[in-house]
Amino acid sequence: MIVTVTPNPSVDRTVFLDELTLGAVNRSRRARSEPSGKGVNVALALHAHGVPVRAVLTAGGPVGTQLRQLLDDAGLSTVVVPIDGDIRSNISLTQPDGTVTKINEPGPCASADEHGRLFAAVEGQLTGASWLVCAGSLPEGFPDQWYGDLVALGVARGVPVAIDSSGEPLSQSLSAKPALAKPNLKELADLTETAPTTLGEVIDAAHEVRRRGAQAVLVSLGADGAILVDADGELWGQAPVSRVVSPVGAGDAMLAGYLSCRGDRAQALAAALQWGAAAVQHEGTLLKRITTHAEVSITDAVDPARQLRDAEP
Repeated sequence: MIVTVTPNPSVDRTVFLDELTLGAVNRSRRARSEPSGKGVNVALALHAHGVPVRAVLTAGGPVGTQLRQLLDDAGLSTVVVPIDGDIRSNISLTQPDGTVTKINEPGPCASADEHGRLFAAVEGQLTGASWLVCAGSLPEGFPDQWYGDLVALGVARGVPVAIDSSGEPLSQSLSAKPALAKPNLKELADLTETAPTTLGEVIDAAHEVRRRGAQAVLVSLGADGAILVDADGELWGQAPVSRVVSPVGAGDAMLAGYLSCRGDRAQALAAALQWGAAAVQHEGTLLKRITTHAEVSITDAVDPARQLRDAEP
């Protein structure tokens, strides 16, 4: 059983527009609402593929009620910690060329009692867990070290922990030695205070994250695929797609694919790439069951000078 924790979940509203004009009335063609938040997305992707998973999350207010109903409808096993504040309702404005404009609310302000009860709820699910996934931002009121304390708990209980967050919550979790850190390129750059523009620079930054405590680092690179850096070296892989419908949720799908694999590191990276490629080719946040697999290439002969297409200029 994989256990995910989402301290700052949301209901994501995806609005489909022919074009977006700022400062004007824009009329949508259609819209959809989905349960979301990084840990929720990972859990739903795993659940869709028959991988045993349980999502631990907070919920409060009318949006929290809607989130609970959506998760019940999906048949996902959940442990919900009630909070007083209203959880987030995020908006993604999606255009036909794949351009997505996201508007994310900050989320509620949690009390010490609330984040303490969420921590205890996660602790109660660790017996027999194959992975603990700490995912997403922390709401106001959570200490930055909250994920770090949870990673330390998982390590003490013999449960490998994957961390997919950003900023201080990610940085402060590393000294607790998570089994896997899964930043995207921007999160890696912010974490290491670098600006990688080549695969070699990504690898150097990933090794820095390993020196800080992470056992393995999986970096999602958008159109440039993904890099896995661990004690056995570096692997780079790609799974090109002909058309990107929406990149939202692709990183969560990639992490889910990696965790779903019981094979070796190359097979795990290949699964991550396949799930990520599938995610960008469909609408909305959530990854449905994959019916066709992208062609994946994996190599340990990484060209360090290769330029990244998605790097900041």
